Amino acid sequence: MKVIGVIPARFASSRFPGKPLADICGKPMIWWVYHQVVKVKGFSDIFVATDDERIADTCRKYDMKFIMTRTDTPNHIHRIWEVSEMVEADYYISINGDEPLISPDNIKETFPDKVIDDSPYFQSVYRELKDPAELMDIANVKIVLNKEGACMYQSRYPIPCPKGSLLFRYKKAIGIECFNKKALDFFSHAPMGELEKIEDIDHLRFLENGIPIYYKKIESESLSVDTRNDLEKVRLIIENQLKK
Repeated sequence: MKVIGVIPARFASSRFPGKPLADICGKPMIWWVYHQVVKVKGFSDIFVATDDERIADTCRKYDMKFIMTRTDTPNHIHRIWEVSEMVEADYYISINGDEPLISPDNIKETFPDKVIDDSPYFQSVYRELKDPAELMDIANVKIVLNKEGACMYQSRYPIPCPKGSLLFRYKKAIGIECFNKKALDFFSHAPMGELEKIEDIDHLRFLENGIPIYYKKIESESLSVDTRNDLEKVRLIIENQLKK
């Protein structure tokens, strides 16, 4: 089974331009992510997928493999699809380029047990939310699952509504996603759905078309760097790790 690791990395983030190149203890953030991913056993190859020469130059400097994608790519799934058009594999696992603390064990959880190539396949991971501030942050996508672990809906709003009970934990989707080629082909050619437009969540394109997304629970303390405040938190954590 051939599994490719892909780290989407774009320079033009609206909230934090140049985020992949932000310095963390002397190395760019994309370096920290890449070196967590290479610890995972089972990848046939690993690439940074970027549309920016500054990121490409950084990859060259640190001997990180990369693939150049189009500058008008609308989202990270399209970017993974572009990689799938250049590199043949059974599965493509996307790892967010803004999670330098990502655990290799968490990435490994998305590896499938067998090859599925006759229908779209999409699997990801989630963790339970414990901090009320995280719950209310619209950058965090909340999910609800059925008994088989298939996603029923995703929202930036806290779901489900706790009218009848408080005895549950909210679930947050984590940016480690596994696609087969059929899933990527479907997404790249299907029009944006109405709910996808409203929520601004790419994954809803699958759900609106009846394509399941399966989730596994992980224990994770990873922190996505969405703001400069997040960057400072990550710097402190890595500084403390380096001192041990």
